[in-house]
Amino acid sequence: MTDHVLDGADVRTKLDFYDAVAEVLRFPDWFGHNLDALYDCLTDLSWLPEGDHVLVWTHPEVLAEADPAGYRAIQAVLADAVADFTDVARAFSVVLVEP
Repeated sequence: MTDHVLDGADVRTKLDFYDAVAEVLRFPDWFGHNLDALYDCLTDLSWLPEGDHVLVWTHPEVLAEADPAGYRAIQAVLADAVADFTDVARAFSVVLVEP
């Protein structure tokens, strides 16, 4: 299992989240920095090695407090991506670590 830790301490906007998740999960250059592109990348992950991949998001409360609507939208995409993930060579899950 591979943990991909996204430190959310400085993530205050959706754009901050897109930048952080793209770096942590090594999204391809074509990632469009929007909710649709986030879903597309999270349900693909073909550029990562086979196996289990866990996105560990620390300090999600920072975004939740700074941009509640953006946080809810990202939460919905994360939940949909986990539910819709079908790659048999990889598994994907998300863990939120709150204080």
